[in-house]
Amino acid sequence: MRRGITATALVAALALAATACGSDDETGSKSSGELSGTVTWWDTSSVGSEDKVFKKLAEGFEKKHPKVDVKYVNVPFGEAQNKFKNAAQAGDGAPDVIRSEVAWTPDFANLGYLAPLDGTAALKNQDDFLKQAVASTKYEDKTYAVPQVIDSMGVFYNKKMFKEAGVEAPASLADLKTVAKKIKDKTGKTGLYLRGDDPYYFLSFLYGEGGDMVDAGSKSVTIDKPEGVKAFTAVKELVDDGTAKTDASDGWENMMQAFKNGDVAMMINGPWAVADTLTGKEFTDKDNLGVAPVPAGSAAQGAPQGGHNLAVYAGSKNLDASYAFVEYMTSVDSQATAAGELNLLPTRTSAYAKKEAVDSEIVGFFKPVVETAVERPWIPEGGSLFEPLRIEYTKVLTGQTTPEKAAKATGDSYRKLLKDWK
Repeated sequence: MRRGITATALVAALALAATACGSDDETGSKSSGELSGTVTWWDTSSVGSEDKVFKKLAEGFEKKHPKVDVKYVNVPFGEAQNKFKNAAQAGDGAPDVIRSEVAWTPDFANLGYLAPLDGTAALKNQDDFLKQAVASTKYEDKTYAVPQVIDSMGVFYNKKMFKEAGVEAPASLADLKTVAKKIKDKTGKTGLYLRGDDPYYFLSFLYGEGGDMVDAGSKSVTIDKPEGVKAFTAVKELVDDGTAKTDASDGWENMMQAFKNGDVAMMINGPWAVADTLTGKEFTDKDNLGVAPVPAGSAAQGAPQGGHNLAVYAGSKNLDASYAFVEYMTSVDSQATAAGELNLLPTRTSAYAKKEAVDSEIVGFFKPVVETAVERPWIPEGGSLFEPLRIEYTKVLTGQTTPEKAAKATGDSYRKLLKDWK
């Protein structure tokens, strides 16, 4: 949902075709006191940057446990949720371990596809995990995943362009419009690229107007309340007045290229985008990349809590090795490596004291953002809330509907999806 998938789809499809899944492979054994067998891991991280680091970490697990073969498969993020569901339902082809977006975890657990992890080796030193990261791993008082990374969103900006225009990072939507106009006047460039094909990028505006998709506590749909209409209106105005440019498809690639090439001064993104951003010609000097909080709306400054968990397939034939693999990949040292090489935020408190995390300016910026980020509803249907929102969000940005109609249509779709909700 949050990163481009088109560039990685073919590579991962070939990998999937060529790789046998661990749950169908040899059964692991611990009878001799030593882990053995195969663990197939579906990694959903970005190809070309994150995947290299995570694959290298997985190889470290093999060195620690030489009788365990980790079969690494990179699955496109946008395809992984349905691929896992289909394989688990069929009882054929599911991996032993999957890197699950936080919203997928309660969905998979509700369907019975995940192994409970309470009391297993996967949850070693579980009190060290950030409370907000742990929240997405629970379902009906059981733990079904271990948090690997946590994230939120901010405004990435081009420091040289800002200096040329004589502006600073905007604190509010009103500031954003003023900054964008000055940038246009001084440089001829557009202020902001607003991704239009992914509703995750809409959430900061929704929270900023005091709204939310649903209220899980009262089982109420809230997207079609006045706050939701205000949020749709806010993003429409940014496009209509020229503050932002947008798209209806291939948004990740369009946004990243526009920002990396200096066609726009700002984009809204998260720490997962840093490695890719720094490959752009505008950021050969990495100090040119600035990051600031998402501008506040009329009610608050809000950004969504995101991240990824590692979960174990309930049908795995090598549970012991899978538990150990999850523990290794979410350990303090592994998280410190991801922080140092990828600027990804750890989910363990003690990992923030490691040199790799301390030395990362991006981790230092996003840590307080994560601590105040808005939690999404951790319900089985949480991931399914985005498609109806995506349709209406894109239509608003491209002038195909009004904010009022978009809010109502999204709310109607939610009530069909969430039975007996108000």
